[in-house]
Amino acid sequence: MGRIVLVSRLAARDLRRRPGEALALLLAIMATATTLTLGLILHGMTSHPYAQTRATTAGPDVVANVFPPGTTGGVSPRQVAALRALIRAPGVTGHSGPYPVTWVPLRARGLTVSAQVEGRDTAPAPVDQPKLTQGRWVRPGAVVIERSFADALGVRAGSRITLDGRSFQVAGIAVTAAFAPYPQACFTGCIIPAAGPTATDPGLVWLTRADARDLATAAIPLTYFLNLKLAQPGSAYQFVDARNSPSPSAPYLTAWQDFSQQLGNMVRGEQLAMMVGSWLLGLLAVASVAVLVGGRMADQMRRVGLLKAVGGTPGLVAAVLLAEYLFLALTAAAAGLAAGRLVAPLLARPGAGLLGTPGAPPMTVLTAGVVVGAALAVAVLATFIPALRSARISTVRALAEMTRPPRRGAWAIAVSARLPVPLLLGLRLAARRPRRAVLSVFSVAVTVSGIVGVLIVHAHADQRLGAASGLDNPQTDRLNQMLFVLTIMLVALAAVNALFITWATVADSRRSAAVARALGANPGQVSAGLSVAQVLPALAGAALGIPVGFVLVKSVNHGGALTTPPLWWLAAVLAGTPAVVMALTAVPARIGARRPVAAILQAE
Repeated sequence: MGRIVLVSRLAARDLRRRPGEALALLLAIMATATTLTLGLILHGMTSHPYAQTRATTAGPDVVANVFPPGTTGGVSPRQVAALRALIRAPGVTGHSGPYPVTWVPLRARGLTVSAQVEGRDTAPAPVDQPKLTQGRWVRPGAVVIERSFADALGVRAGSRITLDGRSFQVAGIAVTAAFAPYPQACFTGCIIPAAGPTATDPGLVWLTRADARDLATAAIPLTYFLNLKLAQPGSAYQFVDARNSPSPSAPYLTAWQDFSQQLGNMVRGEQLAMMVGSWLLGLLAVASVAVLVGGRMADQMRRVGLLKAVGGTPGLVAAVLLAEYLFLALTAAAAGLAAGRLVAPLLARPGAGLLGTPGAPPMTVLTAGVVVGAALAVAVLATFIPALRSARISTVRALAEMTRPPRRGAWAIAVSARLPVPLLLGLRLAARRPRRAVLSVFSVAVTVSGIVGVLIVHAHADQRLGAASGLDNPQTDRLNQMLFVLTIMLVALAAVNALFITWATVADSRRSAAVARALGANPGQVSAGLSVAQVLPALAGAALGIPVGFVLVKSVNHGGALTTPPLWWLAAVLAGTPAVVMALTAVPARIGARRPVAAILQAE
C-alpha cells in the first residue's frame, strides 16, 4: 500500500470514529473562512448600483454650490453669478439649476428631524432628474422625499408631513445620484437649524422653488446648488481641482466620484468588520483545534504505539494526524468560499438610496488563495506541536497508554490548602495544565474583545444620532446587524472551546477526581471544582479582553476618538462572562463527577 493511500485511509477512519468533533471543527474553520471571504470580496460592490442610478437619473458629473460667506446675510448676487459662470466653463455640455436649498425642521408620525429641502421645477430636468419609485413629481403644496429618508420616517406617497410648521402632502418617493442617501445628504456642507432637534444627518426633500423660498428664514437663508454635465465625465476630478477655491464666497464643487465613494462607505464598514471578525474567529478556531487535538492525544496514544509497532515511522504518525485536520481545513475553506460568495450580494445591497443590484461578487484566484491559506494555517498552527509530540513518543510508552504526568506546582498546593473543597480542586486542576489554562484565557479574551468592540460601536452610534430624532440610521443599523452576527459566531465558538476544554479536563482528571471522592469529596464538590477550573481563566480572560477591545477598535479606527460605553455595560461583561462559562461547563463537569469511583480506580 502506498504511503499516501495509507495516510488517507487512517485519517479517514479516525474522522469517522469521531464525527461530532470533526463537524465542530469543520464549522469553526468554515466560520473563519466565510467571514474572511466576505471581507475580501465586498470591496467595490456598490459601484455597479451607483452607475445604474446615475444613468437612470441623468446624474450630474459635478455638483457646485454656494453658501453665505458670513454668519449673517444670504448668498450675494456676485456668488450666484460666479455659480452661473460655471455653465459656460470649457468642457460643460449640460446643466440644471441653480436650485434654491435650505434646511428646516420636518415632523412626521410624531418624529421631528432636520430636512434639507431643494426647490425644483415641475418640469423634468435634463441633468439630475430623480427617479420616482412611488407617486408623482413635485407640485405646489406637495413634496417628494428621498427614498432612504422616507423609509426611515415610515412615510409613503399620500402621507402628510410638516416643514417648519407648514403642512405638505408627500406626492412621491424618489432616488437621486446628485446627493448621498440619508443620513449623508449634506456631506458636502450644510447649514443646520440651530433650534432643530438634531444637529446632523438631515434627509433630502424636493419641493417647488416657490415653496423652498417661502421656507427660508433670515437665520437659515437660501443657498444654491448647480448640476453640471461634462463632455468627459472621467475628468470630473480635474475640473473640480482647477476651480475649487479656499474663499468662503467661491462656489464649492464636488465630483461624481466623491458621491460614489461616499455611497460605498456602508459596504466598506461592513468589509472592515468582516476582516476584523475573520481574524478573531481565526484565532478562536486555532484555540479550538489546539484544545481538541491536545485532548485527544491521550486517547490516541495506544493507536500511535500500534502504528509504530507495525513499522510506522514518526513521520507517518505525524502525517496521519496532520492529514485529518488539513482535510477538514480544505473542506471548510471550500464551504466558506461558497457561503461567502452567496452571502456577499445580500450584504452589499445598495439599500433604498440606490437603484439596481450589486451584481456578482468579484471572486478572484487571489481571494480563494488567501482563504484556503488561512484555513490551512489554522489547522497547521494548532496541530503541529501535538503531532510532533505524538511522533516522538516511544512505542512502549504509547502502548502502555502512559500520558505525560502533569506538573505539580508547590505554590498552587500552598495557596489552595485552606480553601473550600471546590476552590481547592479547581485551582489545582487549572494549575496542573497551564497551557490549557492559557488557551482558555486566550479564547475568552478574544471573545470579550469582540463584544467590547460591538458595545463601543453601539455607544458611538447612540451618541452621534442621539435619542431625540427617533430615526434609525440605515448604515448604523446594517453595521450593527453585521456585528451582532459576528458576536454570535464568536460567542458560539468560544462556547465550543469551553466545552472542549471541560471535556479534556474531565478526561485528564478522572483519576484525581476519583481519589478526591474516595477521600470524602462528594460529586457536587468535584463537579463544582471542574467548573471553577474553567471559571478562573474565564475571569482573567474577561479582564484582559476589555482593554484589548478598546485597543482593537482604536487600531481599526486609525487612532480616532472612541466613545466609551456606559460602565455598567462593561461591568456586565466582566461579571457575565464567568457566569456563562460556569453554566456551560456545569453539565459536562457533573457528568464527569458522577462516574463510579471503583471503576475508575480499577481501570487505572
